[in-house]
Amino acid sequence: MKKRELISLVVVVVAVVGLCCAFAGRDKRKDDVADPKGKDQPKIVNIVNFIRLLEPRDPKITEDVLYQTVVKQVAILKKYKLPGTFLLQYDALMDGRYQKLLNGLDTTDFEIGAWWEIPQPMVEKAGMKWRGRYPWDWHADIGFSTGYTPEEREKLVDVYMSDFKSIFGYYPKSVASWFIDAHTLNYLYQKYKIVASANCKDQYGTDGYTLWGGYWNQAYYPSKINSYMPAQTEQNQIPVPVFRMLGSDPVRQYDQGLGHARQGVITLEPVYGDAGGDATWVNWFFKEFVNGASMEFAYTQAGQENSFTWEGMAKGYEIQMPLIARLRDEKKVRVETLAASGKWFKEHYKLTPATAVTISEDMPGSDKKTVWFNSRFYRLNLLWESNTLRIRDIHLFNEKLPSIYETQKAASNECSFFTLPFVDGYLWSDRAKLAGLRLKAIKDGKEISIEGANPVVTDAVKGKLHIRWPLKSFKGSIEIDMDEKELQLKMKGDQSIKWFLDLTTAANGKLPFVDVKEHQVDCEFEGMKYSVGSKQGTFSKPDDSVVFRIVPEGNVVRLSLNQ
Repeated sequence: MKKRELISLVVVVVAVVGLCCAFAGRDKRKDDVADPKGKDQPKIVNIVNFIRLLEPRDPKITEDVLYQTVVKQVAILKKYKLPGTFLLQYDALMDGRYQKLLNGLDTTDFEIGAWWEIPQPMVEKAGMKWRGRYPWDWHADIGFSTGYTPEEREKLVDVYMSDFKSIFGYYPKSVASWFIDAHTLNYLYQKYKIVASANCKDQYGTDGYTLWGGYWNQAYYPSKINSYMPAQTEQNQIPVPVFRMLGSDPVRQYDQGLGHARQGVITLEPVYGDAGGDATWVNWFFKEFVNGASMEFAYTQAGQENSFTWEGMAKGYEIQMPLIARLRDEKKVRVETLAASGKWFKEHYKLTPATAVTISEDMPGSDKKTVWFNSRFYRLNLLWESNTLRIRDIHLFNEKLPSIYETQKAASNECSFFTLPFVDGYLWSDRAKLAGLRLKAIKDGKEISIEGANPVVTDAVKGKLHIRWPLKSFKGSIEIDMDEKELQLKMKGDQSIKWFLDLTTAANGKLPFVDVKEHQVDCEFEGMKYSVGSKQGTFSKPDDSVVFRIVPEGNVVRLSLNQ
């Protein structure tokens, strides 16, 4: 991750003024930012800043530089009267300056919680030997709970909680990290009654951490044996919602770094000059966030770790905070602490709900549109580009798939969490060929890609997402419906059209498919066998260029995605 230099105050002021004017002008347009549909579908923003005591990767980033970054973050939140969550790594928790600064905050506006990276003082106080290269080491087998046995993880939790309570007088309600194993998370809930957690956005290989195929945004209840896997049943879930962090770009983040071993970052984090630090991107992100169909609720996390320093994040903060405050004042978003969001989630949902992220209009110069659908059973992504549709991703969830980290310590400096792939437009692609399920048809004896106009996405029916895609290739439309268990595509209009979906991938994709049957595709991944069945439509393998084809029955394809 590259740090960005602080730009001049003049440029910052120009950017903020330009952004606010742009939003003010667009408010007058009927098709732009509108109030959310009601209190039952809130647009929730958490501003979460997590705090490390030291940064061993750069000698210029001293402990004082890191402390002053947090001072600036506190000041800007107070300036715009925005509630915020500050999460303390243990070494920062034990530093007197942070104790004084954070103890002085109004607890009605600010939450103090735990950032679950494991530094040397915490390990040694728990009676263990430190194995790291530095007092804080970011490797997965050192600086995270995955690097310790289940018994050691409980000792680390007890040390942190005891010292936190001695300083603040209570136990923290929120504990978050790039990733926390399920054993630790369940222990935090059972003994200390935490109400919220958070983990990193989906990414592949970034900083050595892979989280791939999970509940893409918003929040989910995790399986008791796999913190990354959404649970399907109440008895097998940890009743602590895990919120997805960082405000991932719904269009570009997924494909970022295609062909490389690691992805870059395109998120709301203010340090990134081509995303969260750019007025045009931030403007677009929040417009789509407020307007997009999200079903139960929309969620994003703003804020930044202090390791990037105030110099690196100041521009983005000065762009984002006044905008978030204005949207809050206009009642278009709800800004609250992570613990407040966790409490609200648990009061409203006994099981993980179905939610969506909708981008109806991309950044200037792009015609892409996308929808992410998530439920406790699967996630699915649709991407429209150049008038065509590609189902870019389908991953299934199964609470019975254990994470290896539940019983074993991480064996390397990297860490990986996966779910069950059925379509993977990133890992099964290369630069020459993008994988996915594509809508095609036979026209005049030739195979063509079906083309259409702009999709219309609605969430008027609780628990269901409906997409109408008007066609250009033929008269009529494709109607797409998703609920927590099924995906259905239906052709309306010319009933004589011979249409189908083809799954194609790059040659080097490691595919999970074991057998393609007429009404079922059998798969195996990470030692688990699973399948996708067709309630309407048939699977086949027409030739070696196609992994499988789905042909509709009665002009309908209806897939069962709930195992």
